[in-house]
Amino acid sequence: MLGGGGGGAGAGGGGRAPPSSPRYLSDSDSRRAAEFTGAWLDPDVHCVLAARGGYGTQRMLDLVDWPALRSAGPKILAGSSDITALHRAVDVHLGLESLLSPMPASELFDETAAEHLRLTLFEPEKTRVLRSDGFETLVPGQATGRLVGGNLAILAAGVGTAEHRPAEGIAVLEDVTESVYRLDRMLTQLLRSGWFAGVRGVVLGSWAGCGDPAEIRAMLVDRLSPLGVPVVGEFGFGHVRSSPTVPLGAEAELDAGLGTLSLVSPALS
Repeated sequence: MLGGGGGGAGAGGGGRAPPSSPRYLSDSDSRRAAEFTGAWLDPDVHCVLAARGGYGTQRMLDLVDWPALRSAGPKILAGSSDITALHRAVDVHLGLESLLSPMPASELFDETAAEHLRLTLFEPEKTRVLRSDGFETLVPGQATGRLVGGNLAILAAGVGTAEHRPAEGIAVLEDVTESVYRLDRMLTQLLRSGWFAGVRGVVLGSWAGCGDPAEIRAMLVDRLSPLGVPVVGEFGFGHVRSSPTVPLGAEAELDAGLGTLSLVSPALS
């Protein structure tokens, strides 16, 4: 398990960050990259689970020895928020599915979130259908495709990097404590960069602390309905309690009218 300490998937080795590291990072980029690499290459490690998010994961991506990680064979990455940058890198550089999951060091990691993560890891047949009782159909329809996405701010920050690739599937998006105009700006950046060019559907999670829900909804409809694909909102994943685990890279079927996201095969299969 990797702990963020305010620095993304940062070092869990304890102690204060060295003086050369900014105070908003848990440790240096090189040490955090080395710890992530070491965990991934450890033959006794099957899942690298980020304890919390924060900031800084994107800073270490170019320091990771991706060919070495590729030679280690399939492993599982689990985490969310700032860990979105690692999810994109694991997809692009390793071609692996990963889990957009709540993280145990967060106060949002309640029994429901923990149990859904456990089931996804150990009994994935039981989590093949994701649904939300509070879903809202923004654009009706059905779609099939790979699940791709995560935290909106991190995805927008990745435009122009090696990990920036068109969605070409079903986009899953969420964020926290961003004002509505900032959400608009990030979506617009992704739209203009071509990230949505191959999207087949959109599933929207929580927007905790982002402002008036009606204003957020209107902005999402304005930005996303012109794509002409099914869009469902309020799907329950993200920076909220009881968040389900979403398997990125998995093939899924979206029914925006029923508010269901059904995996074609169990997660990580």
